[in-house]
Amino acid sequence: MEPIIILPDLTIPEEEFTYTASRASGPGGQHVNTTSSRITVRFNAAASPSLNEWQRAKILEKLSGYADKEGIVAVSCETQRSQHANRREALARLISLLQRALKPRIPRKPTRPTLASKVRRVDSKKRRSGIKRTRGKVADND
Repeated sequence: MEPIIILPDLTIPEEEFTYTASRASGPGGQHVNTTSSRITVRFNAAASPSLNEWQRAKILEKLSGYADKEGIVAVSCETQRSQHANRREALARLISLLQRALKPRIPRKPTRPTLASKVRRVDSKKRRSGIKRTRGKVADND
């Protein structure tokens, strides 16, 4: 088995992923009732020797919805009819999740509002205040 490339500097051996098959839900009649085509891929992020401490913490923080208390990240797939296709799809989803979790966040560069946007803002404020000014009681000039 060859290692799976998550990032250019991070490869994880395929032995660290465990696959389990189970019966898929939904329509399909006799086929879905007799085959175990749903695949669940599990990756023990908390105990993986391939990850450094920063990567481990980032994965467990960002993928907490996919991980259990022991730090095992699980992804299931049952969209395909065949177990083999679901296995490929589930592994691709897990790799995508790991890549997104480990991608560094690009800090936002603060920008200044343009002159046109300032003019639009002031104009809408004036229009709004005019609407509010015309509300209220009508004065009797008798």
